Amino acid sequence: MKQTIYLSLLENKKVQQKSFAVLVDPDKVNAQKIDGLTQLAVNAKVDYLLVGGSLVISNHLDEVVQRIKKNCTIPVILFPGTPSQVSKYADALLYLSLISGRNPELLIGQHVISAPFVKKSGLEIMSTGYMVIDGGAPTTVSYISNATPIPSDKNEIALCTAMAAEMLGMKLIYMDAGSGAKRAINEEMINAVAKQIEIPILVGGGIKDPEKAYRNCKAGADLIVVGNAIEKDESLIKEMSDAVHSVPIIH
Repeated sequence: MKQTIYLSLLENKKVQQKSFAVLVDPDKVNAQKIDGLTQLAVNAKVDYLLVGGSLVISNHLDEVVQRIKKNCTIPVILFPGTPSQVSKYADALLYLSLISGRNPELLIGQHVISAPFVKKSGLEIMSTGYMVIDGGAPTTVSYISNATPIPSDKNEIALCTAMAAEMLGMKLIYMDAGSGAKRAINEEMINAVAKQIEIPILVGGGIKDPEKAYRNCKAGADLIVVGNAIEKDESLIKEMSDAVHSVPIIH
């Protein structure tokens, strides 16, 4: 099984080289929007493009991924809300298990159903412990999953959840306040998790400015994911990317 992207994330983590990803929701883009977004991403030296969302009600995931791949060489990672959100044209898939909730369907149930299709896709599969953190507003993922997010001030719950995921063999931790969150995950929680686990940490949701992206990286995030803020103001791509990449690397 391919591990190209995951190995690059591990190598980056060793030297504390931070990465930046733009989240593209297939429901919110057309061909023209994709062309403009990918050009901005290339110019801003974005590391990854995540494609997906909690619902994805449109039926053109393949077309979106193919259009992105036609425009640039930035790796495309699928961020699926459901097992049906798989495209063989992408490079990798975050195989998400909602470890912050107690809904068995999203811990393992849907994975059992999707496993043959995912295996056949030929994608690089990265098992990901997905933790939804309370961002001060109801999110689509909380509603769809019927799961209560981890309270934003309960660092010890986030820490123990991430530790359990790592010991269960998951390759990544994704801490997400959700699309449209009123507040991003606080640095204290990110730092508490980062100090105790060795696998890469993705952080997203509610990150509205470059300063917050930078502070999250300094706290221990390895990959910053921004979607909603960039949908509202695409010029933020370069500022966010520059902020993330300005974090000093260990030589």
